[in-house]
Amino acid sequence: MTTKSAKKPCADSFGTKRELKIDDASYQIFDITQIDGMSDDALAKLPYTVRILLESLLRNEDNHHVSKGDIEALITYNPKAPKPVEIPFKPARVILQDFTGVPAVVDLAAMRSAMVRLGGDAKKINPLIPVDLVIDHSVQVDAYRGKDALAKNTEIEFDRNKERYEFLRWGQQAFSNFRVVPPSSGIVHQVNLEYLASVVQQRSDGEETILLLDSLVGTDSHTTMINGLGVVGWGVGCIEAEPVTPRHTLYTYTPLFRPA
Repeated sequence: MTTKSAKKPCADSFGTKRELKIDDASYQIFDITQIDGMSDDALAKLPYTVRILLESLLRNEDNHHVSKGDIEALITYNPKAPKPVEIPFKPARVILQDFTGVPAVVDLAAMRSAMVRLGGDAKKINPLIPVDLVIDHSVQVDAYRGKDALAKNTEIEFDRNKERYEFLRWGQQAFSNFRVVPPSSGIVHQVNLEYLASVVQQRSDGEETILLLDSLVGTDSHTTMINGLGVVGWGVGCIEAEPVTPRHTLYTYTPLFRPA
């Protein structure tokens, strides 16, 4: 997935940004192996999940949401003596299921209505990071024990929830960085594993194309299954996931750094 970046320029205090050429294409990456003052041995001892968080911090360092001190706290991470600090985390994407995802789209629609009432441009209200909504929690079994059972259930499903699906279709067409996976495509964590996970994402930042490690928060309890692909994913509640979506508020995760 390639999306446009809306963040401030990276401070790159540790000098990790470098060019990576693949065939005839040129990309920018934030290479954690190039961190000034960090030995290869110290890096090798960092858990893989912490390395992915570290790449996120290096890439998002703006001296506002992410500071040099935040990065230093992660570089010096010691599982035997964890520090009581919070580490800001900006996920690469958000995944929602329909039970909790539809209210998030309603919130975005309400924000657009408010923008219009204030005389502004409604198109300025969009998710700032990619959001996928998988419709899988409302499917019921009305037909069974027949070769056409799936087709019949799908037809009934679309008829039963016609207004909701019309609304979500509007949302997919109206908002940038927002996709809807229709019913009968699979359960949310299966779709996440088999179709949505990219492991590495592309982001357009001006004239540069940045490669970044895939990571996410999701409103499904099985979101963490994605970790099996090397993608850091946390299952969170809708209230925690929604702020990440329209305003790109930092989602902080602290248990790794909480004293025992």
